[in-house]
Amino acid sequence: MSASCVLLSLFRPRDPSGPSLRALHRGLLSVRRMSSRRQMDHLQRTAAQSRQTALYPAQVCGLTDESDAVKRLRLTVHPDFSFKAGQWVDLFIPGLETVGGFSMCSSPGQLQREGVIELAVKYAKHPPAHWVHTQCTTGSQVALRVGGDFFFDPAPSDPSLDLLLVAGGVGINPVYSILLHTADLLRLKRANVSSAHMCYSAKSTQQLLFKRSIVDMCEEFPSSVSCEFHVTQQSSEVESSLQPYTSRGRVTAEHLQAHVHPQTTLCYLCGPPPMIQDLSGCLKELGLPRDRILFEKWW
Repeated sequence: MSASCVLLSLFRPRDPSGPSLRALHRGLLSVRRMSSRRQMDHLQRTAAQSRQTALYPAQVCGLTDESDAVKRLRLTVHPDFSFKAGQWVDLFIPGLETVGGFSMCSSPGQLQREGVIELAVKYAKHPPAHWVHTQCTTGSQVALRVGGDFFFDPAPSDPSLDLLLVAGGVGINPVYSILLHTADLLRLKRANVSSAHMCYSAKSTQQLLFKRSIVDMCEEFPSSVSCEFHVTQQSSEVESSLQPYTSRGRVTAEHLQAHVHPQTTLCYLCGPPPMIQDLSGCLKELGLPRDRILFEKWW
C-alpha cells in the first residue's frame, strides 16, 4: 500500500487541511437529514435491508479506469471497518445531499491484508456516480456505512457448497467480491466450497469487468473454479485469450443446468431485474429450492 494512502490524516486534530472526525460526523448527519426529507433513491430502495449503524471515514487512495464507462476506486478505511463478501456501502460525499450506494468489488481478505476496499462505479448523471467520474481525486475524503443481506460468509464448520455465481453488466461487483472471497477460502484450504462457477453477461468483452482476474482464478484453481462469459451485442471477434471462456448470447437455462445440484448448490444472482426474474425462474424449474437462490436488484 502506498505511503500516501494512509488514514491517519483524518484523525489529526491540528491538521487544517482536513476535517476532524467530529466535524465529519456533523456534516454527515446534516446530509442524512436532508436525504431523509427527500427520500433519496438508494436509501429508499434499501430501507428494509440490514445496515450497520456505524459511519466510518475513508480516503480515496487510487482511481483507475476499469473500462470506458467504469472507474475503480481504492479506499483506505478505518481499522474498525468490516464487511462480508457481496455487501454494499452507503457512500456519503461532502457537499452532496444524495447518498450513493455501491457494492464492493473487493474481498474481506484484501481488507485484512491491505486496509482497503474497492468500488467499481459506472458513469451516470446520478450525483454520487457523477462525482466519482468528474470530481473525485486521490485524497478525496468520504464516509461509509455497510449494509446488505446479499453476502457469502460461511463459518469454518459449515457444509461444503457448490457456488453458482450469475451476473449481468455492473451486477458483477458483489458477485466478483464473493468469487474473490471464495478464492481466499480455497487458498486457506477451507472446505466450504467444492466448486464455484461464474456466468457473466455483458454487451461486449470490453464491458466485461475483472475478466483477466476471473480467468486467473480459473487457472489457479482449475478443479474448483470455472467461468463462462456471455456477450450479447459484439460483432467483432473475441480476443484469443478469452475465446475458451466466451460464448455469444444471453445466459439460459441450458448454461446453468450442469451446475445446479439441488442439495449442494447455492446461487447468487445480480443484474437487471428482467434477467434476475427469468433466471431465478429457470433455476426453480431445474429443481433448485427458493432458499438457495439469492439475488440483488439495483435498478
